Amino acid sequence: MRASPPDSAGDRSSPDLSKRARGRWGEDRAASHYRRLGYTVLDRNWRSPSGELDLVVERDGIVVFSEVKTRRDDRYGPAAAAVGPSKQRRIRLLALEWLDAHRIRRDGIRFDVVAITGVQVNVIESAF
Repeated sequence: MRASPPDSAGDRSSPDLSKRARGRWGEDRAASHYRRLGYTVLDRNWRSPSGELDLVVERDGIVVFSEVKTRRDDRYGPAAAAVGPSKQRRIRLLALEWLDAHRIRRDGIRFDVVAITGVQVNVIESAF
């Protein structure tokens, strides 16, 4: 498991947003982070009857399914801790559905977790 260096531009606290707006804000930050690293965003908030994938990105033939967790602070534990075994199983199932629906060439897949606490972005590559 490899984590990218934290990305914390500007202000040190996240905006005071509703849970839904904070999640959207975090996904925007995560997508921007991946783009800066040379990834192409293939999908955001892709839905199927089984659930939703937050972010699907690709670089050099590797398709990355990224779960984004955004928290204002770590009072209730680290953001990445919210991606437990049942959530991981669901994301794997959704990834198979996404791949089946999008017949694209790929050299591999990876599952990342993007944990955002305040404004600090921490990408955990190959998280599961």
